[in-house]
Amino acid sequence: MSNVLRLAIVDPSDNSRNALKNMLLGMDIVWLEAECSRFEFFADVVGQTKPDIGVVSIDSNPEKGLKLIEQMREIAPECAVLVVSSSTDGQLILKAMRAGAKEFLAQPVKVEDLLHALDRISVAKYGGGGGNSRSCQVVAVCGATGGVGSTSLAVNLACMLSAEQKNSVVLCDLDLSLGDADVFLDTIPDYTLVDVAQNITRLDFTLLKRSLTKHSSGLYLLPRPVQLQDASLVSPEDLTRVLGLLKASFTHMILDLSKSYNALDMVALRSAKDILLVTQLDLPCLRNVVRLMMSFNEVEGLKDKVKIIVNRVGLDSGQISLKKAQETMGREIYWQLPNDYKTMVEVRNNGVPLIDQAPRASITQAISTLVDSLNNEKAAGQQAEDGDAKSGGWLGFLGGKGKAKK
Repeated sequence: MSNVLRLAIVDPSDNSRNALKNMLLGMDIVWLEAECSRFEFFADVVGQTKPDIGVVSIDSNPEKGLKLIEQMREIAPECAVLVVSSSTDGQLILKAMRAGAKEFLAQPVKVEDLLHALDRISVAKYGGGGGNSRSCQVVAVCGATGGVGSTSLAVNLACMLSAEQKNSVVLCDLDLSLGDADVFLDTIPDYTLVDVAQNITRLDFTLLKRSLTKHSSGLYLLPRPVQLQDASLVSPEDLTRVLGLLKASFTHMILDLSKSYNALDMVALRSAKDILLVTQLDLPCLRNVVRLMMSFNEVEGLKDKVKIIVNRVGLDSGQISLKKAQETMGREIYWQLPNDYKTMVEVRNNGVPLIDQAPRASITQAISTLVDSLNNEKAAGQQAEDGDAKSGGWLGFLGGKGKAKK
């Protein structure tokens, strides 16, 4: 990815240095350029490798650590210094900042704190405009009711994103009772969300990826627990930390929500950049969309992330018209997916994603173009405008005939 931050770390303590190194390894947003065990040599290491960030752990000798920070400010002013220490002494923190440190993190370092610090340094170095290509694109997929095809969309969306070599994608099945993303991918996982959540404090990024199930498409899956009673073992705090680790490890994260909109689902919705709310053109679904949007409106910023996806358009069952549906929901339709029951039944029963089983099918092409739109909002806007024009064939199902309201 572009704008990856290059890091060099110094820490005389092998244990804390290795712990920090393990936290950094596997993160797509950084590249560990060098590590050093002596304060005396680190200035030369920085001069040779020219990293974006120098991580200085000062616990073993705070006085030497502070002198090193001052030295780095003089010889490598372009290198941002991030200080790590177990000390909570305000005077020490103040001295470190005056010496030239840009960030100060408490030891042991929490993933969330590290990510925020790296993000602030990145914004200062590269600027905040124009989008941040390093950040993980988080997409939550949810349904207006059960059986509308939200899991089908989540799985195939994730597989199509994984088809791009530059992408690293993880799919999280958050329907902890009846999720079936593993069935769609014909996989038998060794570990589940419960295993990861219960060991989150001991996991580094390497172990995290080993705990996921890798599909032949390149997609990583974090499935729901095996036993129904295990669903209660994952707390919102656990899920928040798991999602934080995954965000730092992957370029894309797809969250397949349950239909209960419980506390875990709300964590996922808040974490997402885009929320794809899947519905059908029938009155119960549309009324549920209205109810959900009223609830989302109570959470700051949530409603604006929602994109309405209408599934099974063209189903011969007296469907409500698109115009009437938009009037009922009070929302524009972002995207439309054609009804292709036969193809979807085949891919589900075979455990093979659309991109492999039926790459030329209309539903495959519709989801593929949706992927492009999510990756490029400019393309999404153009696609929405194109959808306003009447067209024949499967292209008539695309574009949603209007943008989602921002």
